[in-house]
Amino acid sequence: MTAEQLLAAPAIALPTLRGAVAGLPSYVPGRRSAGADVAALASNESHYEPLPAAITAVAEAAGRMNRYPDMAAVELRERIARQLGVTAAEVAVGPGSVGVLQQIITGLCDAGDEVIFAWRSFEAYPILVELAGARPVRIPLDHLEGHDLDAMAEAVTVRTKVILLCTPNNPTGVPISHDRIEAFLRAVRSDILVVIDEAYVEYAEAGSGPDSLALYRQYPNVCILRTFSKAYGLAGLRVGYAVAAPAIAEGLRRTALPFSVSALAQKAAIASLDAGEEMETRVAAVRQERSRMAAQLEAQGWKLQPSQGNFLWIRADDDLLARLVEAFDAAGVMVRAYQGDGVRITVADPACNDRVLRLLEAHAA
Repeated sequence: MTAEQLLAAPAIALPTLRGAVAGLPSYVPGRRSAGADVAALASNESHYEPLPAAITAVAEAAGRMNRYPDMAAVELRERIARQLGVTAAEVAVGPGSVGVLQQIITGLCDAGDEVIFAWRSFEAYPILVELAGARPVRIPLDHLEGHDLDAMAEAVTVRTKVILLCTPNNPTGVPISHDRIEAFLRAVRSDILVVIDEAYVEYAEAGSGPDSLALYRQYPNVCILRTFSKAYGLAGLRVGYAVAAPAIAEGLRRTALPFSVSALAQKAAIASLDAGEEMETRVAAVRQERSRMAAQLEAQGWKLQPSQGNFLWIRADDDLLARLVEAFDAAGVMVRAYQGDGVRITVADPACNDRVLRLLEAHAA
């Protein structure tokens, strides 16, 4: 066909994306390291290698990767249940806590239903909600960079199906206390699923956040969401889980993509749980570095809210944010910038953390 014939030919209709998909913002992951001298502090990964037991478990399982994994993840669910004092029927697993969250929203929300969450919080929340055809309801953080639970309760309507509580909050690191969540649960309808997203719970100081298992046992509409991607160092394998009432957990398993949690991930997660004491030693070191960094930054004049995650948050307007990001880039330090809000810096090893401290000292007010 000649060029003239192509131009004269009638237009051909092509497949189009759903409007909800075409309008979705892209999830912005933390930037990847581009060299040995670059400090990758943008993704809140553990800077430690996986636990030795997890590496061994993956190596042993690798020889059977020609077989499908256990779709029901029975062994992993039973191990998680023993760890938490629940039953395997109350546990659902997925590819990271974000994968489980997608199962939650898919399982509970019809088109037009509402999901309430604080903002700014985990960036995937509005994406997953809109992808399901539901409506995201963003409630601004309070002046202490935490959840405004009163405003969230007031935002509940007849279409509210799910409420997401991120504690410690990503990216600000601020936890929600047990008493505040308990009062919130008393104030909202029992037919709304309240998801306590605890991706960073292992890094939190005891008593800083809720006893989520106690709340779950008292309030059947509570769902606990956790991951192996952070403190356990399995971000590259993608495995997370939810604890929910058996009927809800069963629904989450039904909405899961078949075989979404690989056999390697399942074995590594079990081995990591079995090596809990070693994980706690690593977490204690991160907490110590977090406290050291926070104290020095405050002495430099930076205003911080106490973080309970493996990261620190600096509130910054766009002008300051642009200057900080330019300085970090020039110094070979990758951080996570949030336009209009601030910058999140993962706590890593002392040498990387010292690079951050020196840079921020030069830009302190």
